[in-house]
Amino acid sequence: MSGPERAPSGLPGVRYGAIARHGDSRGAFRELWRASAFLQLDPAETGAPPGTEPEFVQANLSTSAAGVLRGLHYHRHQLDYWVVASGRAFVALVDVRPLAGGTGAAVVETRELGPDDWVVIPIGVAHGFLALESLDLVYLVTNEFDGSDELGFAWDDPAVGVPWPAVPATPDGRPILSERDRSNPSLAELVARLRG
Repeated sequence: MSGPERAPSGLPGVRYGAIARHGDSRGAFRELWRASAFLQLDPAETGAPPGTEPEFVQANLSTSAAGVLRGLHYHRHQLDYWVVASGRAFVALVDVRPLAGGTGAAVVETRELGPDDWVVIPIGVAHGFLALESLDLVYLVTNEFDGSDELGFAWDDPAVGVPWPAVPATPDGRPILSERDRSNPSLAELVARLRG
């Protein structure tokens, strides 16, 4: 988070911004993350166990072809910090916390992110993206990969209503999905399972 924050999010704990790019005819340099510049991580937003200090513990690079949709994924023990390295993504965030807590409905927020844009996604906010063009997404997380925390729900759940754009690269305008993302349950089913 070496660049300024951008237009605020309507979802608690979600933040958007852009990193600074320093370039010349040889290429460019971008600082993706610096501990001293990053806002202090709130344990309530990271799912860190009591008595531990939350920190980033793993960095990943996701590469997606145009038309690939990844999500909607949900974590109980992991904050994500995404930086678009190249390409453009239509990002969908679904705040599941009101629904999971029995205090309201899920809230959807979407944004288009391009090169150097970043977003911080706290626990309880499901997330997914559609690669609008070839996409490289770098992300830091506060929990090492844990299959038991890799939850998800249907990207096209009509009760959630994410306004995904059509995909020009496919004959039917539908996104390219992994088997896992094709078989995710509805959000209502996921929440019932989490409560049970």
